[in-house]
Amino acid sequence: MAPTTEQQIDQVDFSDRQNAVLESALQLLVEGGERALTTAGIARAANCSKESLYRWFGDRDGLLAAVVSFQARKVRFPDEAAGGRDTVRERLVLFGTDLLTVLAGDASLALNRLAIGQANRDDARLGHLLLEHGRGRIERRAHAVLETGRRRGHLVFTDVEAAYRTLYGLIIGDTHTRMLLGAEPRPSERDFAALAEAAVDRFFRLFGADTATREPGTAPDPD
Repeated sequence: MAPTTEQQIDQVDFSDRQNAVLESALQLLVEGGERALTTAGIARAANCSKESLYRWFGDRDGLLAAVVSFQARKVRFPDEAAGGRDTVRERLVLFGTDLLTVLAGDASLALNRLAIGQANRDDARLGHLLLEHGRGRIERRAHAVLETGRRRGHLVFTDVEAAYRTLYGLIIGDTHTRMLLGAEPRPSERDFAALAEAAVDRFFRLFGADTATREPGTAPDPD
């Protein structure tokens, strides 16, 4: 059954047609801001009926949640498979590269800028949706990768949330903030891959089992 509430959005696989509609919605948001993101406007841009939008996504919050979830799904997480330390590392590098690429995209920047602009409003729903269906969805999937690495003895930590926040900080740094402010040119995909590689190398210095001769999940002594 198609999703009808915001809470159902993350548990549903979107069809190709629904993906195309959500891509159109993101494009409208980038070009015209929140005012352009109406059911009539999306239906017109995606060549579908408003009835289909309501049937697929429910109310406006459901539609916004679907837009955010659709964008977050662009950060890939390969299916779990047998593998060693290098496999875990490759997954984390892929995660980091995708995360940087998605956050640097016009759609993500537009969504985040809009949410920041609404932060002091009583009805500021977009910030909540970004945290729950954007960052929250990505975080839950990343936790699973980290837990797999720990279970197989490649990573050492006591708190998966703390380990994830460290990984996220190493990958993102202040890059996203600077892009939101328009303070620097957007790096290339090759730059993102290099940033992710360096971040994951640092993460393994902190949490890799082969370097964890300290209390699990704590930073090594300075050189």
